[in-house]
Amino acid sequence: MESFEGLLPRNQYDVDWVEKIKKLDRNKILPLLPDLLVFTQDMNWPVAPSVLEILLTFPMEIVPHVQDVLSSDDDNWKWFILHFLVIKLPVESKVQFKEYLTQVAETPTQNELAEELDEIAKEILKIK
Repeated sequence: MESFEGLLPRNQYDVDWVEKIKKLDRNKILPLLPDLLVFTQDMNWPVAPSVLEILLTFPMEIVPHVQDVLSSDDDNWKWFILHFLVIKLPVESKVQFKEYLTQVAETPTQNELAEELDEIAKEILKIK
């Protein structure tokens, strides 16, 4: 198994390295997607906006990795993912999250309410 660790940013401040990743061939970036997604845990991190740009160029390929985040217990990360990534994906990708978004919009947990995930889910689904 090939190691991709040396291709990833060293930390959330490694903006220069993210710029180098952007210049890589798509086939080299593809296996990095799950690890790059980790850098969206807090969109206030300096690398987060640049990482988001990369992720948005893989709208279908990131779907399973985003689904992993949405099935986790990290409601804060879910908030960032929904507000900054899922909402910007093309319809073909967004439809992959319809079941999750509908559930959160219609029957949110207390934690999802506290993070206002129901509101962003409704916005993504265009439920007003």
